[in-house]
Amino acid sequence: MLRTLISTADLAARLDDPALVVVDVRHDLMQPERWGADQYAAGHVPGARFAHLDRDLSGIKSGRNGRHPLPSPEDAAALFGRLGIDASTDVVAYDQSSGMFAARLWWMLRWLGHRGVAVLDGGIERWTREGRPLARDAAAHAPRTFAIGEMLPTAGVDDVLASLPTHARFLVDARSPERFRGEVEPMDPVAGHIPGAHNWPHTRNLAADGTWKSPAELAAGFAEFLGPTPAARVIHHCGSGVTACHNILAMVHAGYPESRLYPGSWSEWVADRTRPVATGER
Repeated sequence: MLRTLISTADLAARLDDPALVVVDVRHDLMQPERWGADQYAAGHVPGARFAHLDRDLSGIKSGRNGRHPLPSPEDAAALFGRLGIDASTDVVAYDQSSGMFAARLWWMLRWLGHRGVAVLDGGIERWTREGRPLARDAAAHAPRTFAIGEMLPTAGVDDVLASLPTHARFLVDARSPERFRGEVEPMDPVAGHIPGAHNWPHTRNLAADGTWKSPAELAAGFAEFLGPTPAARVIHHCGSGVTACHNILAMVHAGYPESRLYPGSWSEWVADRTRPVATGER
């Protein structure tokens, strides 16, 4: 069973496997409407289906629940069924390179109890660099019934607020250091971070060539970062609940148990201007 990552070579060897579903989730936050779908149409891993971050992997925005709120479990299960996923299938998700969008699909499947899922290490960028085949037509596939299994718990804004006075939770922010410090904010109306949060940019999970660091490298980094904090106390967030999934994947790849996602993240946090905001390193 797939669990965290899959290499391009291993994916190539399984392309004809009827028990494998490959999902292309390429996306550009600055060109959200068509970029991913256009890239998919121009060339994708043979047999891959396409899922859009906003239309498929997110729910309805209220203006107070963040930029990429989770869909309901029932809506997510319906999407997975349309993609041809059920309990008998392994799933590989990929995006353009780093896995930041693919990790969202990885987490969502695990959220609903489906554990046989991995992210393509290096994404389609590595796939094409190695001269592997691309397809332009959308392969036909039959829908299946996706049954929700044992769900993973998430953290809500009230959980985060309640933890602040006593630091009961170890808050991990996956955004870039300059966004965390409040020096720039390209996406949301307020700059800064949740008071007491710690910054682990998701790019720290990657090697210089854009592939993921080894489990041993990640484990050493997280051991220093978290100290004695158990994974059960960790809450991951970012701008909108997407790149935070990258850090959850990295911790699982490093051998840690599952930790929690705060799906609303910074974009939900600052929708209520009475919530506290910090700037600087800590």
